[in-house]
Amino acid sequence: MTAPRSGAGETEPPIAEECGVFGVWAPGEEVSRLTYFGLYALQHRGQEAAGIATTGGRSILVYKDLGLVSQVFDDRSLSSLTGHMAVGHVRYATTGATTWENAQPMLGPVSGSTLALAHNGNLTNTRELIEMVRRVSGEDLSGELGRGSSTDTAVIAALMGLVSERGSVTGEAGADPTEPLGVSQSARRVLPLLRGAYSLVFMDEHTLYAARDPHGVRPLVLGRLERGWVIASETAALDIVGAAFVREVEPGELIEIDAEGLRSTRVTEPSRSGCVFEYVYLARPDTKIAGRSVIAARNAMGASLAREHPVEADLVIATPESGTPAAIGYAQASGIPYGQGLVKNAYVGRTFIQPTQTLRQLGIRLKLNPVREVIEGRRLVVVDDSIVRGNTQRALVRMLREAGASEVHVRISSPPVLWPCFYGIDFATRAELIATGMNVEQIRTSIGADTLGYLSVEAMVAASGQDASELCLACFTGDYPIEPPAEGASPGTLPVSRVPSVYRRRRDEVPDPRAGLTRAVTRPDLTARSPLPDPSREGPTP
Repeated sequence: MTAPRSGAGETEPPIAEECGVFGVWAPGEEVSRLTYFGLYALQHRGQEAAGIATTGGRSILVYKDLGLVSQVFDDRSLSSLTGHMAVGHVRYATTGATTWENAQPMLGPVSGSTLALAHNGNLTNTRELIEMVRRVSGEDLSGELGRGSSTDTAVIAALMGLVSERGSVTGEAGADPTEPLGVSQSARRVLPLLRGAYSLVFMDEHTLYAARDPHGVRPLVLGRLERGWVIASETAALDIVGAAFVREVEPGELIEIDAEGLRSTRVTEPSRSGCVFEYVYLARPDTKIAGRSVIAARNAMGASLAREHPVEADLVIATPESGTPAAIGYAQASGIPYGQGLVKNAYVGRTFIQPTQTLRQLGIRLKLNPVREVIEGRRLVVVDDSIVRGNTQRALVRMLREAGASEVHVRISSPPVLWPCFYGIDFATRAELIATGMNVEQIRTSIGADTLGYLSVEAMVAASGQDASELCLACFTGDYPIEPPAEGASPGTLPVSRVPSVYRRRRDEVPDPRAGLTRAVTRPDLTARSPLPDPSREGPTP
């Protein structure tokens, strides 16, 4: 079987989710600072760009740039963003290049007003939508599209403007309005055209809006301030600004907030398919999704993992920080002590400085350091949330053995990732997913562990507290609740002919010459753990 590509370095990029969004309507409050702290709480959802737009009713001010929230904004920039309403965004680029043009909020004209739009998710019919835009406006694209943005968010903004002006982009007879449509009317006509995952927060000079796709793939919640309202990707962002959780924005719902109060409209028929990976990895542990505490779900995943894949060991450790709640659950259920065997460098994150080959070879050591005094001579259970390509786990097992671990038993608190995500998670292509070409025992051999155990799909679903019929499990099962893009199409991106040449293709979008080859997909038997180590075997498998 063909093994996945190992990549240029010792480790692989972390799994990343496209964005975090935040909106606030609060007269009398410093909305720019509320948005800053809200985005700070959502920083884990995107580290490549950040932006805030505000309005006091007359015009919209926007400030955005590449970098972390704390790098983009300072007291001076926040003080200049005045008004009573704001939308904010943190971005991780699953689609479109990492450029200033792709930072959000996106701006566009709608009915004599200005629209500021922030989007979390990924559309699967972007090519169809851009063709709609072209049929109406030709090649003379305006707004963010004309300024070089290559994101599906810019397409949504363009559609809003065109529908406001013309009433439709689908060519229905009699669609032209006698006067331009407002933002609310335009949104009700545009949202049903979108396919894929979207949690939107947007505003004009007078009203704050929020909308969620009919499947509710990405989270979006509503909170109440003493003098206003908050919309955010996660409940943790409500907590940090002192907002009380009210409810989730429902799948298929459009919310409008202004001086007259809050109004809700169902614009698309709901069919809930929330992303289960939010529980596994993406969301903050102190967030609640669909009423279920994320940290409680991860603890339960770890406990189920201990029952499904027990092993004799001396210590349970986590791959910090994402593996920690599941590791604690594993330790509690197994009776094996939990310890801190790895220390994470909290200041290693995404950087715009490209590392030298020497630094690349250091790989995981830049992020994690083993505590020899804790692990030397001990049989370890190492709990992590997932294995994508296998590079990180391979380097981690090697590092733990070098630090003196006598055995390394890897436990994963999710099933094998077998299929790519089209709804906003930066998963590898199928050719790069290690589980598509190897079974559990082959993966164990590849990463050099003594044993390897994955959590079953059933136990993961049970830990989430949700019914399987209301979850998206596509990356584990291949059962996509929303039709993926046509094979070979890059979801959520514009045809490269419309993107400035310097931004045309991210490195990870280079076509794989093996993409047309038939790959054997092995569905591992998760009911049995990998074999226990043979005492006669000397050292780990190379």
